[in-house]
Amino acid sequence: MLIIPIKEGENIDRALKRYKRKFDRTGTKRQLQTRKQFDKPSVTRRAQIQKAQYIQGLRDAENV
Repeated sequence: MLIIPIKEGENIDRALKRYKRKFDRTGTKRQLQTRKQFDKPSVTRRAQIQKAQYIQGLRDAENV
């Protein structure tokens, strides 16, 4: 459970922004999305390989 202490005179929008940032950093939303649907390990591995190839292509294009 996330606890965001609100300081005296702090704007509620600022506290909400801190909450959202903290929520994103914990990875809770990403974890819930991955648990929502089962992916076979081969599909997950294939996606990781494709992502690595894409990133490597960007790095190669940057170095040229």
